[in-house]
Parts: sequence; C-alpha cells; structure tokens
Amino acid sequence: MRDRPIGVFDSGIGGLTVVKQLTREMPSEDIVYFGDTARVPYGTKSPSTIRKFSIENVLFLLNFDVKLIIIACNTSSAIGLPFLSKYFSVPIIGVIKPGAKAAIRATRNGRVGVIGTTATISSKAYEKEIKALNPGIKVYSKNCPLFVPLVEEGWAGDGIVDIAARKYLSALKEKKIDTVILGCTHYPLLKPAIQKVMGKTVKLVDSAEETAKEARNLLEACGLKYPGRRAGRSKFYVSDAPGKFLTVAKRFLGKDVKTAEQVKDV
Repeated sequence: MRDRPIGVFDSGIGGLTVVKQLTREMPSEDIVYFGDTARVPYGTKSPSTIRKFSIENVLFLLNFDVKLIIIACNTSSAIGLPFLSKYFSVPIIGVIKPGAKAAIRATRNGRVGVIGTTATISSKAYEKEIKALNPGIKVYSKNCPLFVPLVEEGWAGDGIVDIAARKYLSALKEKKIDTVILGCTHYPLLKPAIQKVMGKTVKLVDSAEETAKEARNLLEACGLKYPGRRAGRSKFYVSDAPGKFLTVAKRFLGKDVKTAEQVKDV
C-alpha cells in the first residue's frame, strides 16, 4: 500500500496549494488530483449538494487505489467530511482540523480570526473545531467571496486585491486578533495583501501547509508513507475543459502543468 498514490480533490483549482505543500513535505509520493471545475464554486451550493459532489469525487479517486484522500476544499471539508468518514474505509482528512490546531498553537492572546467562503463561514466549522479543542479561545469570522475569483483571474498582486482586503478585514482587525486562519485554499496566494492589512504581528495560518503536515504524520503513523527515494509523479484530472486549469495551475504550483485530463462523468 505504500506504493499507492495520495488522492486530492477540490471544487476547482485552489486545492493545488495543498498539492504544492504535499510535494514539499513528501517529494517521493505520487499524487492524483481531481478538480471539479465544471461545478465550481462549492461555496454557494446547499449542504446536500456539497455532500453529493463530495461523494462522487471520492468515488472517482478510489478508481486509482489511493491510500489516503485529502479534501483540499474548505467548504467540502466543513460539510462533507463528517459524512464521508462514516461511509468510506480509506483514510480521509480535510483542511479544517489541521488549520484549527495550528491556530491554537499560534495564538498568544486567544483571539483568532477565520476568513473563507460564505459556505465555510456559515458552517462555523473552524469555530466548532477550535472550541472543541480549546473552549477559551474567541473566534471571529468573515466571509470574503471576491478573493477566489480575484486569484483565478491572476490579480493576486493587483491593487484591487488591496482594496478588497481592506474592505473585508477592517472589522476583523478591530477585534485585536493575533492569528488569522486562511480558510480557503486560494487565499495563500493573497498572503501579502492580507498581511499588509492585518499587520506584521498577526500570524497567518496556511491551512494547505498544515494539511500537508497532517497527511505526512498520518501516513507515517499508519506505516503507509513511501519508504524510498524517488521523484513522485502527479496526475491531474478536471471535470471541465482543462485550458483554464493549465493556465492557472502555474500560479498555484510555481511550475507548468503540461497535461490535465477532462473527466466527463464523475
């Protein structure tokens, strides 16, 4: 089983930040990535629809005999993971718990902010996870729906991002938080703008980075981590025409993705 790949799925492209961190943590592991680009975004969908899509994504990845599935989507992690864990035997982890644990370790004054899609924030998934681990921490949340399209348009370094960040984050800043969870896998690409608004002393928790660490720890604990040295291979699948995916993927991974196969029936 140690030779099997890790499966990763997202509602679209943002989960590539998790792939990037996985390759840093475990460069010898093979990865199969599925981006549900035909049905993105999940953040505006109903919980029942998100659960349905999540089940279909897991079933697709199981075709590759994966040893671990990572839900690289905060919305699906918040709404789909509790359901998925009951019905599938393969280990499945999301991005909520690793981010919550990292925020608890990072905060000094017990005041944590969470930013994410409307669905993620409405689910209160991060707040529930943090409170379960440490009831004394105060959590303040803010949905930032424009951040995802700004990233996918390639405007991460544009002045319009600074304007949006100030609009969204000014209320959080007033809460005197010292830690912010980037509760969407697109948001790491906006770190400079977010840091600028929140100030240098505020710690930004990258849920993609923390999830990759959690995956490594889990595979090591289960004896499933690939033991040797090799260059891991990544395969990419999408549910819509791959043209835009291939263009945007370079921004997320820092390197070209040469091919991505379209899957018409998930």
